[in-house]
Amino acid sequence: MAAMQCIEFLNYPTGDEAPDLLEWGFRIDGTDLRVCAADATRDLWRREREGEDEDLAEQERFLLHQHGGLALSEVADPVRHFLGDPAPVFADPSTGTTPVLGCSCGLWGCWPLLATITTTPETVTWSSFRQPFRKEWGELAMGPYVFARPAYEAALAHPVRLTANPLRW
Repeated sequence: MAAMQCIEFLNYPTGDEAPDLLEWGFRIDGTDLRVCAADATRDLWRREREGEDEDLAEQERFLLHQHGGLALSEVADPVRHFLGDPAPVFADPSTGTTPVLGCSCGLWGCWPLLATITTTPETVTWSSFRQPFRKEWGELAMGPYVFARPAYEAALAHPVRLTANPLRW
């Protein structure tokens, strides 16, 4: 069996002006999931934004901050949500996907990152990452990420509390 990934569930403030409003974030093998999404969408965005007057630093900032976390206040039952059984407001029955990231504007549905979350008694797998507003992109080149279920559930039960967004902008 191939080596499994390690996931950290994070809770961090949505911004300096609202330190009590927290978001869910993730690190997979030590890398913020938003960095993985940036890497997976870099070439797709370059094609779309070709001809725009942006330097490389602006492009990277855009990529890293296209997604934000999901508000803790919105994810009423994180165990169900992150085991692939989201509340109806998050569910997409046509694709069987669950949002794992939202938009950096604070409205999760504005620019979500969707994934298929599959569970077995031994594993939890995140795969088939998609951006629903760019169907032509198809499945993004991310994952699949396979986690040992006991470690996954332990990490979910005890998220790491950060004092700031790890990709603060």
